Amino acid sequence: MSEPLIADPKLDLSAASDLATALKSRADEDLTVDLSKVKHLGALCLQVFLAAATSAQAKGHKITFVNASDRVIDQLRVMGMTPETISGGRQ
Repeated sequence: MSEPLIADPKLDLSAASDLATALKSRADEDLTVDLSKVKHLGALCLQVFLAAATSAQAKGHKITFVNASDRVIDQLRVMGMTPETISGGRQ
């Protein structure tokens, strides 16, 4: 398994394109995304994560999210998600 992808501290509109590029560059492998540095996770980056997880699943791979802070868990909860539901992609 490869090294985890360390997510940027601020995942907002301006970070979405770079995040999508980083995830696409590792689309042909199982991937762990480390959320330990994330302070803000916006809806657009959540959509990027969901799309990447869905794509990974279609290719027989998975994306796992680890080390989410309570703050990020709360931000996800407000959007009706958890790290585990993101990993499942759009089902």
